[in-house]
Amino acid sequence: MVTTPAESTLLGSPYRADCPTRRILDRVGDRWTVLIVGVLWEGDARFSELRRRIEGISQKMLTQTLRGLERDGLVRRTVYPEVPVRVEYALTGAGRTLREPLRMLQEWAVEHLGDVSASQEAYDRVDRTPAGVTG
Repeated sequence: MVTTPAESTLLGSPYRADCPTRRILDRVGDRWTVLIVGVLWEGDARFSELRRRIEGISQKMLTQTLRGLERDGLVRRTVYPEVPVRVEYALTGAGRTLREPLRMLQEWAVEHLGDVSASQEAYDRVDRTPAGVTG
């Protein structure tokens, strides 16, 4: 089947620089997205709970990531008109479909942590300065 460049972009080819799927891959491949989806998989959560459960995430990064996930249709933000106002975040149907692939990625990271760490240490021990170059 022959496609035009415009059709190719619509069909999705993340290896092309102009393909919109790259933006989606950037979103779902982000470490904060992986962790937020993991927490929200267990149920709705308020901002403060997400921040408490995801160690190391700044308020700014959590806000940016949640806004991006909401914009992409992966997270739903619900504001309850109470005093004080209560805001909760939940995965949408599309967001829930991410759980299994992201869980597998998380499990892979845990399972291969030792091997990756050993490789990093071995790599870091090797002098990679080209011969004859002084720094």
